Amino acid sequence: MSDPVRADAPAPPAVLVERRDAVALVTLNRPDALNALLGGMRAELREVFEQAAADPAVRAIVVTGAGRGFCAGGDIKFMQEVMERGGRFEDFRPLLEAGRDVVRAIHGADKPVIAAVNGAAAGAGMNLALACDIRWASEKAKFGESFVRIGLHPDWGGIHALPRLVGPSRALELMWTGDLIDSAEALRLGLVSRVLPAEQLLPETLALAERLAHGPAVAVAAIRQSVRAAAGLTLEQAMEREIEAQERCWNTRDCREGLAAFLEKRAPRYEGR
Repeated sequence: MSDPVRADAPAPPAVLVERRDAVALVTLNRPDALNALLGGMRAELREVFEQAAADPAVRAIVVTGAGRGFCAGGDIKFMQEVMERGGRFEDFRPLLEAGRDVVRAIHGADKPVIAAVNGAAAGAGMNLALACDIRWASEKAKFGESFVRIGLHPDWGGIHALPRLVGPSRALELMWTGDLIDSAEALRLGLVSRVLPAEQLLPETLALAERLAHGPAVAVAAIRQSVRAAAGLTLEQAMEREIEAQERCWNTRDCREGLAAFLEKRAPRYEGR
């Protein structure tokens, strides 16, 4: 018989990080609360993404949720506690700034960040997924810009990401109604690029991350930066950026290796430089 859990036993970490070769797997770990973001989880997430971005041994990042949810957004019980203490926005603002810092950390990583959306992604949870470069979803996943349902405005960069993916009209519909959509509708709208059976989601996402992690790192990072910047560029600015990025890639050892491997009809052995 196992020993009973002590009442004073430390709570399990709310954010787990596991290395899978060159991939960092980040797991939100409050499954009983559908991984709702409680207090310090935001700071933990920011730190995890910053550390993974700075670690040269990590070449790709995957984020997912424990249990049956990806992330249910902010912890509404905590918000109600703030209201009951007087409802000062100054007491709520640090959570918003902490969420903003998570998105900044994701955008600042010069390596692929992929969301494996295994279940409900609502409110800040949906926008956490939108902040990632690629989103693959389980057939059981659901997405909702649920802020309006409690009288709030989207945060975590949602007003930047969502209209760029689905257009302003559909973004307004999702944000004004707060309705949940299933993974099939998310795929149709372009919110996710692939829908997989639940048991295949994480293995397949990790396989993609591994493939990207072993690619030419300078080119992968340059492509990421250019695509993220492209919406704010004119055609001429975009083409100038392409030439500048191409120069950086041309001068890498990986480019020389890629050309040689192609002509020699073998798999390239990239070094990430």
